[in-house]
Amino acid sequence: MSLIDELEELEQRAKELIEGAETSDKLEAARVALLGRKGEITGLMRMMGKISPEERPVLGKRANEMRRMAETLLDNRTQQLKRAAIRELMATEAVDITLPGARPKIGHQHLINQIIEEIEDVFCGIGYTVETGPQVESSWYNFTALNAPLDHPSRSARDTFYVKDNAPGTAAHPEQHAHGESDVLLRTQTSGVQIHTMESQKPPIYMIAPGRVYRPDTADACHLPQFHQVEGLVVDKGITFGDLKGTLDYFVKCMFGEDRATRYRPHFFPFTEPSCEVDVSCGVCGGKGCPFCKHSGWIEILGCGMVDPNVLINCGIDPDVYSGFAFGAGVERIAALRYDLPDLRALVTGDMRFLEQF
Repeated sequence: MSLIDELEELEQRAKELIEGAETSDKLEAARVALLGRKGEITGLMRMMGKISPEERPVLGKRANEMRRMAETLLDNRTQQLKRAAIRELMATEAVDITLPGARPKIGHQHLINQIIEEIEDVFCGIGYTVETGPQVESSWYNFTALNAPLDHPSRSARDTFYVKDNAPGTAAHPEQHAHGESDVLLRTQTSGVQIHTMESQKPPIYMIAPGRVYRPDTADACHLPQFHQVEGLVVDKGITFGDLKGTLDYFVKCMFGEDRATRYRPHFFPFTEPSCEVDVSCGVCGGKGCPFCKHSGWIEILGCGMVDPNVLINCGIDPDVYSGFAFGAGVERIAALRYDLPDLRALVTGDMRFLEQF
C-alpha cells in the first residue's frame, strides 16, 4: 500500500472517529489519538523527513490538508455536543424564560473626574471659561514666561521631567535651558495654559485650566508623580486682591460647605506678587484643632496671588492698563480633604472596593 493510500485510509478513519464521538470525553480521546504527541496524524507528519525529496511536496501538502480537516471536524463536533447538552438541559429542567437576564454593571466617573467637573461647574457658573493646553511644554511656557529665573530650583531635573530636545529655539521664544537640561519637558503645572491663553486672547480673561501634570516625586501618602491641577486666571481692568479673596472664598464654600472658613498666609511664587497660600478650616474638628490638622485648626488648600507685571509683559499685555490674579489647586488634595482620605495612592490603585464608594 502506497503512502497516499495510507493517508486516504487515515482520513476516513479520522472522520469516523470524530463523528462517532458521543461525549466530550470521547471527543477529547479522539483528538489525542489523532493530533496528540503520539497521535496518528502527528506521527505521519514526522515521517515526512524520511521520504524522498521528490515525493515530499505532494505528500506534505496532503498531510497538512488532513490535519486542518481534522481540526475543523473537531471544532464542529465540539459545538454540536454543546448544543445537544443545552437542549437536553432545557428538556429535563424547567427554565423560566420570562426571568430577567443578568444586567450589565454600569460604571461611573472616577472621583478625580467628578471633582474636576464640579470645579468647572463652580467657575463656569460665574462666567469663567475652561481652557486646555499641551502636556509636553517648552521651558518658556512652563517657567520663563511665568517669571521663574533660570536658577530657580523647580527647573532642576530633580523637580521636572525633561524630554530630549533636538529643535532650536525661535527668536520669539529662545531656548531657556536650566542646569544644562532640555528645553522640552512634561509640564509641572497648568500655568502654561494661562500663558497660551494670554497670547491668543485679549483681556478681559476669566479662565480655569484643569489638567494632568507631572513631577518626579516618590509616590507616598501625600505625593504622586502624576496628578491633576486646576489653575485659574483673571486679567481685566481694575482687578484687586479683594476680587481674588471674594472668588476663592466662594469657591471654598462651594467645595467644602458654607460653614468652612478661609485664611490667607503670605507666601512667595515667582509669577504672582503679592502671593498667598490659602487654608481652609478643618472639617474634622471645625477649626478647634485635632491630629488631622496637626492641632492648628487649618489645612492648606491652594496657592494664589496677584499676577506679576512681568508675566503680563511677557504675554504682550500692558500692566499699566490691566491687572489680574491667579490661583492653583491640586485636585487629588481637594478630594482627600473633602472625603478625609489618608493616602492619595488610593485614588490611582484601581481598587474597586474604594472607588465604588464615590
